[in-house]
Amino acid sequence: QVQLVESGGGLVQPGGSLRLSCAASGSIFKIYTMGWYRQAPGKQRTLVADITDAGGTNYADSVTGRFTISRDNAKNTVYLQMNSLKFEDTAVYYCKVRMWPGSDYWGQGTQVTVSS
Repeated sequence: QVQLVESGGGLVQPGGSLRLSCAASGSIFKIYTMGWYRQAPGKQRTLVADITDAGGTNYADSVTGRFTISRDNAKNTVYLQMNSLKFEDTAVYYCKVRMWPGSDYWGQGTQVTVSS
């Protein structure tokens, strides 16, 4: 029984910033990888960024240099700092964690809208 609670989405103008948070709670033994995915209407869900338990990071080419993923292991929380937001960043953003012994859990999604 694991719960992921996301927060931080909203409406911003192009060039603005948002920080997403995702806190895991419940029956947690060990979290390996935490990440963020996004899905725009009519599009496939794609990886935005992820971070390993050791702190290694991976970013989609479209967000490299603008987004930063981080995690606080003591709080079982992952963050996504999003800067220089563009129209094409508009999507529902989903948190995902991979937990020992290999189960994936997804958050409920949070809407990010970039609009003038």
